Amino acid sequence: MITADFHTHSYFSGDSSEPTREMIRSAAEKGLKTICLTEHYDMDFPENEFDLNIKEYKNELFQLKDEFSDKIEVLFGVELGVMGYLSERLEEFVKNNDFDFVISSSHLINGKDPYYPEYYEEFGEKGGMFKYFESILENIEKFNDFDVYGHLDYAARYFPSKSYEPLDFREIIDEILKRLISMGRGIEINTAGLNSLGYVHPHRFILSRYKELGGEIITIGSDAHERTRVAADFDKAEETLENAGFKYYTVFRNRRAEFIKL
Repeated sequence: MITADFHTHSYFSGDSSEPTREMIRSAAEKGLKTICLTEHYDMDFPENEFDLNIKEYKNELFQLKDEFSDKIEVLFGVELGVMGYLSERLEEFVKNNDFDFVISSSHLINGKDPYYPEYYEEFGEKGGMFKYFESILENIEKFNDFDVYGHLDYAARYFPSKSYEPLDFREIIDEILKRLISMGRGIEINTAGLNSLGYVHPHRFILSRYKELGGEIITIGSDAHERTRVAADFDKAEETLENAGFKYYTVFRNRRAEFIKL
């Protein structure tokens, strides 16, 4: 049974209005042992939509960590929206904060957001998805101070035809996975993919390739932005992990990995 949610957001993230206390309370009520808050911080996102008041976030989180200490473990994380040219600023930000866990994610591709139809209208589905994977390669080449790469095929959520096929991108996917493994970095299972794609992020093909190539570090996250979604579909995440050949999942404390048996 998976008892740790390592991708959650509260009202410190620009796309959530849920109080942090309620996210933690929900996790405890659902029987989790650990919740890691991973608030969005996307430097240079248009209109500063995903800026983060790190001081207020940290102060509130550590107060709640003490308050809930007899009910659930609360950990301090962040989800960084990465673009290659931001590497020095991202490194400084991570260095100046004592995170338990850092997710690196691609939300913008050369400043363009695949959430909006214009992205795929300009590049086409295969072209747009290939550009997305290319951006990940660039990001991990220039910035490596993270623990896992988030929702590895995120841009597929917004395919107009809903016909994403990872085999079409096998070579570049393999290159991404090999680089992450060689760096000692992991990936996540993100159950939010079930809402739009019918399966977790990343696609089961990518999970299986990660395992085949020697990958071991894999965290589980709901990507919840509201209390009702904490630990959502973790039974399906566990089944997906087992089907891909994994016997463990990973948690992080003080940026150190610990493997938990399924």
